[in-house]
Amino acid sequence: MYHPDILGGEGHLPRDTSSPPDGCPALVLNADYTPLSYYPLSLWPWQTAIKAAFLERVDIIAEYDRVIRSPRFEMRLPSVIALRQYVRPASHPAFTRFNLFLRDRFQCQYCGHGGELTFDHVVPRAYGGRTTWENVTTACAPCNLKKGGRTPAEAHMALRQRAFQPTTHHLQENGRAFPPHYLHTTWRDYLYWDTELLA
Repeated sequence: MYHPDILGGEGHLPRDTSSPPDGCPALVLNADYTPLSYYPLSLWPWQTAIKAAFLERVDIIAEYDRVIRSPRFEMRLPSVIALRQYVRPASHPAFTRFNLFLRDRFQCQYCGHGGELTFDHVVPRAYGGRTTWENVTTACAPCNLKKGGRTPAEAHMALRQRAFQPTTHHLQENGRAFPPHYLHTTWRDYLYWDTELLA
């Protein structure tokens, strides 16, 4: 429920005067208590999380030790929140450069290296190749230059993985291989990474 003290008469959130809480994002879970996204990790700024809580759109699952105060009210900052209404993810993600790189785990699909990544048309556009999931792959700049306007067979370059249209679940699984540098301890029960968690 809306609380006038926490939002203030002009709709502004009070600040903790002891030290700014800007480094206290909330992990956002779907109504089934799974993260909305692994990569990038679904995080909301503390201001957004508090507003959503008072609008009864989310439940607060865990909290930081940090407190914000107004003259007649105080509350601990939420560290984990869950949506009250389930958001059904799309079956297939948008065809974007980021999602393409995530599908291919940020590795060149010709040599396996990362860095200086771009995308390559497997069947060149000069041959009628289209810009689709099934015909675009991640390539490093040197491999892209080496392949040029040829097919992989013509360039004698083998693909490590065929180009394909991923599902949203597939990208979520790939995202689990890239945990962020910082994970709050209250997030651990809701995240499942391919690597060891570091506090």
